Amino acid sequence: MPADGVNKKDVRKVVLAYSGGLDTSIILKWLQTTYGCEVVTFTADLGQGDELEPARQKALVLGIKPQNIFIEDLREEFVRDYVFPMFRANALYEGQYLLGTSIARPLIAKRQIEIAEKVGADAVAHGATGKGNDQVRFELAYYALKPDVKVIAPWREWDFKSREALIAFAEQNQIPIAKDKLGEAPFSTDANLLHTSSEGKVLEDPAGEVPGYVYSRTADPEKAPDRPAYLTIDFERGDPVAIDGKKLKPAELLAQLNALGRTHGIGRLDLVENRFVGMKSRGMYETPGGAILLAAHRGIESITLDRGAAHLKDELMPKYAEAIYYGFWFAPEREMLQAAIDKSQEFVTGRVRVKLYKGNVGVVGRESKYSLYDQDLVTFEDGKVAYDQRDAEGFIRLNALRLRTLAQRKRKLKL
Repeated sequence: MPADGVNKKDVRKVVLAYSGGLDTSIILKWLQTTYGCEVVTFTADLGQGDELEPARQKALVLGIKPQNIFIEDLREEFVRDYVFPMFRANALYEGQYLLGTSIARPLIAKRQIEIAEKVGADAVAHGATGKGNDQVRFELAYYALKPDVKVIAPWREWDFKSREALIAFAEQNQIPIAKDKLGEAPFSTDANLLHTSSEGKVLEDPAGEVPGYVYSRTADPEKAPDRPAYLTIDFERGDPVAIDGKKLKPAELLAQLNALGRTHGIGRLDLVENRFVGMKSRGMYETPGGAILLAAHRGIESITLDRGAAHLKDELMPKYAEAIYYGFWFAPEREMLQAAIDKSQEFVTGRVRVKLYKGNVGVVGRESKYSLYDQDLVTFEDGKVAYDQRDAEGFIRLNALRLRTLAQRKRKLKL
């Protein structure tokens, strides 16, 4: 019996999260030879930019029946039901990471389980390694949605010790190998409509600067246009709905922000993060549209959220971000936090003007019919205002009472 406790005899059909790349193609064949089971492939289009038809063709070459190949466009659902709810929270893991990989996993897992139910599969399988976060994210989602599901994680089971061993297995089983895969890749990447991440190999030494060739989604900020770009983003109840006054569907809107951010070198992040499994890792993230969206959303919140609500949101955000990073999207604590966050967005509606320039994004204007900003209250000019400056004296004395009491004690004790 494999280490994860799945009896091979109990698995007749498995749904594999399949990218069409070398690793998941090896996994596909390994499942066939090791478990002797029927394999169903599922490939999700989350806006990664790759042509997905080759995945279908490769699955056919590897003996998968046409009716057992699922390739689905999930871009709209991904942005609408996962990315946008996360951005309502201004979620950042460890204060920096916009969670581009993390937020994609629950949707892939959800659809994988749905397909397993549809085709009567006994198990699901993924290609995440035994050192990373993704194995946790996939499997926590699987079990949350189907508690009795059997999970096969080949990287935790097989005996391959090196990239050479994997390639030898591929050659023995006539698995097509792209020429650039015959050697070791300089780094690995993951991409979707929200971001591109790169890690491993040339990035493993945190003391070294990220080589320029690693970046694929953003222009070099130093070489970006010398003139800034301005745009407006309209929000309704915390979600972006239009750019420069033009209404767009969620996936279209994010794609357009990505294009603008790319040109101006927006959204690069070189990060050493704490993985859920216990180790530190260094990664390079490019999230151009997300960086613009985060700044704009905080801009509209600045005039529509009450201080108490805004500060409470900022206190809740790290817990919310951790839940997503760790893989607890379908857990009750994330859902509870989401309910509170969504309630806060009731009046987060209006327009934000943003400036993009050489890797920087800044809010330069914001307006809303629900604005709490009152120019009469904040003006330095005397006039017809609801605020009497003399009232501040009593306010200060009340807030200073405990500080004065402490000071008096120190004086008595000559501390």
